[in-house]
Formats: sequence, C-alpha cells, structure tokens
Amino acid sequence: MEYWIYHERQQAMLCGQHALNNLLQECVFSADSLAQLALQLDQMELNFMAQNNEGGITSKDYLNRVAEGSANVDSSGNFSIEVLRAALQRHYGLDLPNIRQEGTMDAIGDITNVEGFICNKEAHWFAIRKINERYWNLDSMEEQPKLISHFRLAAEMQALQDSGYSVFFVVNGLPPPCTSKEQQTRGLPECWWKEEDLVKGKGSSATTGASFPGSGVRLDGRRGNSNGIGDLSEEEMLQMALAASMERPVTKKVVELTPEPAADAAGVVRIQFRLPSGDRCVRRFLASDPVEMISLFVEDVSKDGQGRRAELRFGFPPRDLQTVVDKTIGEASLNGESIQCRQNELLSLQFLSSVVSRLFETSVFKYFTDCPPAIRMEGHRMVRRSFSSKEGLSSSSTPIAFFHHKSTSGYQSSQGNRNHT
Repeated sequence: MEYWIYHERQQAMLCGQHALNNLLQECVFSADSLAQLALQLDQMELNFMAQNNEGGITSKDYLNRVAEGSANVDSSGNFSIEVLRAALQRHYGLDLPNIRQEGTMDAIGDITNVEGFICNKEAHWFAIRKINERYWNLDSMEEQPKLISHFRLAAEMQALQDSGYSVFFVVNGLPPPCTSKEQQTRGLPECWWKEEDLVKGKGSSATTGASFPGSGVRLDGRRGNSNGIGDLSEEEMLQMALAASMERPVTKKVVELTPEPAADAAGVVRIQFRLPSGDRCVRRFLASDPVEMISLFVEDVSKDGQGRRAELRFGFPPRDLQTVVDKTIGEASLNGESIQCRQNELLSLQFLSSVVSRLFETSVFKYFTDCPPAIRMEGHRMVRRSFSSKEGLSSSSTPIAFFHHKSTSGYQSSQGNRNHT
C-alpha cells in the first residue's frame, strides 16, 4: 500500500490554519471559517462577562476586554489555541491538551502512542503527524515534510519545549492518511507528497515525486544536466527549436454558457448554488455539459466580478470544483449537489470589515472610558447602535459625530474642567 502525505505551505500569517489541515491530512479549515469561529468565541466571552460582572456591559472589566480587541484572532490571521481547540472539538470531537498538563504523560504512556502534535511558539504553529508508523514534521515554513524517527521523537519534543515551544497533542481519532491518488481530492492537489519518495530522499516537488535534478552521460559521451539545455550544442538547440515549431499547438475548446434547459429535457440535472453574495438559487444543466459551464454560470449571475474571484466547492468534505473541471457534469456526479461559492481572497471582506469595525469600536470605547458616567453611557449606546445599523459608519448618528462634538466642545469631568481631544 502506498501512502501520500499532505503538506500545506505557508501563506501570509495563516500557519494556524495550515497546522490544523496538515494535522488532519486534508483541507478542512479556511482562514474565513477559523476567523468566524474566533469572533464567536470573542462574543461568548463578552456575553459571559456581561452576565457575571457587576455592572454588566458598563463594568470596568467588560470595557477593558472590549478595548483589548479580539483575543482569538488578529488582523493578519494569527489564531489562538482556543480557536484550534474549538475547531477540532466541533468538527471531530477531538481534544487538544497541553503535553505539560499534569498527569498527561502518565495517561499517554509512550509518546509514540500519540497520533499527532501541534506546536506553538509566539506567532508560529506547525503540526507533527504519524503516517504509516513514521512521524513527519509538517511545518508550513519548510519546503517539504521532514521525517522524525521514533527514536528521536521524545528528544525532538523535549528540545522544542526547551526552546520555548508549547506542545499540544491528539492521542488518536484523527482521519486516516491518504493511501491512493483518488483520495487526494480531499486536499489541495499541489500539496501531496509520495511517502516512498520522501523516505528515499527522491522527492523534490509535491504531486510528482520527481527526483532531485542531477547530471547523466549523454549519447555523445559528455556529462550534462538532464533538466536543462545549458550543455547542448548550438546544432542540438537548433534541432530542438525546429522540432518544437513543427508541433501542432494544442488548442483548448472554448466553452460558452448555454441557455437553461427545460425541466423535462432529456439528461437534465439540477444543481443548488450559494452565490458569493449569499443568495441561493437552483439551476438546470445537461449531464453532458462540461463542468466549466458551472463556473460560467456563477460568473454570469454574480455582481461586480465576484464570480470570477469565487472558489467553488462541492461535496463533503468540500472539494474544489477545479479537481473535476475536465469532466462533464454527469461524469462528476454533480446532479443534486450544492455548490458553495466563496470569495477566493486570503481573508474575506466580511472578516476584514469585522476586524476594522472592532478596531474602531475599541478606539471609541477607550475614549469614553475616561468620561463621566452620563457621557460614557451615551457614547456606548451610540457605538452599539451604529454598528448594528444598516448605515454603519456612514450614518450621521455614528460615534464619529459624537466623538467630534465632544472632542471639540470639551466636557466637565469629575476631576475638574479639561478639554479632551
């Protein structure tokens, strides 16, 4: 049986997302889904404080917590351990305890009984996962997975802790590793490595398992690089150029969006959509239509070019539609499927706007904290009202107007007359 190892590489500051997906050996969590989970945890914490602190939402602890901003995600996409724990618990029912937790090692026994680890130091997360009885360091900052022997595992874990890393672990229950190319649809196609090639030191790039570039003996007896043309003679390069010019160019068939077929047409299929705008719809296609027709439909019905930037996923666990783009809708078994259309930006506009809103709200709350009680209460009400209104920050009744009025006219404080600017 052959094994394949899933290894997402670093994008922006999303190592927490990559660590989770590498631990699970499939692309499950996106930056947007983890960000939404982080904001839910923030709100749960604020709700708890509002209900249990004397003074509720006007208590000093509550206002300080709001002023601190999110404790679970920052604007660059760094996630807290609580987000990673909640993601594993909600989706897989798995716990993620700290290895230093009292009694942990006694319960584990031998450290090689553990299926996977997540390690953290400051703002960096990475995963270590057991696959085919071997441990692999799946750090998203590394070019490829790194093998850790059973004999070195305990020493590696201790060295990480000595250097300041916190180590969390999952004893068992993780999804099984990939053992065929057909199963690779559960992850991004460019992130798969063949275990056999990595063990032999042959793997140089994901998916291909190609050998490291090297040199060999040519037919003319000279040594040359097998991966380039640097050692070819001018005559050989000329022959290559002539041969390439005579090759027939491969042209891709242009696909155009056709009208929606009738409900009673032969071979008609129905597909549900959740569009980038959030709207839902159902559209009919023919089973013989190419899968690319689905992308054309999303582009056609979306506004402001959202469809062209959308990532289309289907099935469970979600798969990228691009993995079946060369098939027909019937061959891809998409009849009755639900296509989720998500913005392809690294962080969604919704997430970024929520961060901006939180930062602005935080700055206004900080300003009102030093105000007399009457002004502070009025300011807090205006902040909450403006952020829940449809007009948002463009409304004339937003905290900006109130902030400007109070900062320019001054107010009477409990400590004497002073102007706040």
